[in-house]
Amino acid sequence: MRRRHQDDPATMLKEFVKGIPVVRDVARKAYNALTKNAPARRPFPGSRTYWQDRYDRGGNSGVGSYGKFAEFKADVLNSFVIDNNIQTVIEFGCGDGNQLMLANYPEYIGFDVSPTAIARCRAQFASERSKSFRSLESYAGERAQLALSLDVIYHLIEDDAFEEHMRGLFAAATRFVIIYSSDTDANEGNENTHVKHRKFTSWVEANCLGWSREGHIPNRYPYHGDYRQGSLAEFFIYKRRT
Repeated sequence: MRRRHQDDPATMLKEFVKGIPVVRDVARKAYNALTKNAPARRPFPGSRTYWQDRYDRGGNSGVGSYGKFAEFKADVLNSFVIDNNIQTVIEFGCGDGNQLMLANYPEYIGFDVSPTAIARCRAQFASERSKSFRSLESYAGERAQLALSLDVIYHLIEDDAFEEHMRGLFAAATRFVIIYSSDTDANEGNENTHVKHRKFTSWVEANCLGWSREGHIPNRYPYHGDYRQGSLAEFFIYKRRT
């Protein structure tokens, strides 16, 4: 037989609390205090502002540029540079420079939206003349044999920022482009965050007709629910057609 509404335990408890003024008032005050003190969720400020603020507060480039993920990326990139006799490298989104600590590039220039990140990199690599760092706003058409975008694309929330990054990336490379990113449009649960996954390979196919995909390297540590242990990002290697 279906339980009558008035016999439902939750309903009975609710009615019981209502019937006792002291309990009712304490419950109401506790609820009001919790909701009043709970921090309001701030709207996302935009990709550029988010990263500028993050570095200004002392933050870093994230888990992908440290530990086993940084080592995996360095293994792939250093081998590629040697195997293809790469002499010049340009990177859009150099971040705090920790990933670069493991890199072996003959000549390198890194760009970033954060003046604070650029200042950190300049200080960290002050003794290495082969490396230079500039604000993304100061980019003036510099080019290199290899252009890099590492853990950047899925942090570009705005469509125009993504478009600008992709066009600049491929225009800056004379031989190769290497992208390390997720490649999916699945974004459930990412609202109001600094992450937006994109199926960027479809964009490349539609907009970079002078390029061909030369390689795809899955992550050594695939994602299984914990971003500290695995990543959705993989390597995609493009070559300019001659």
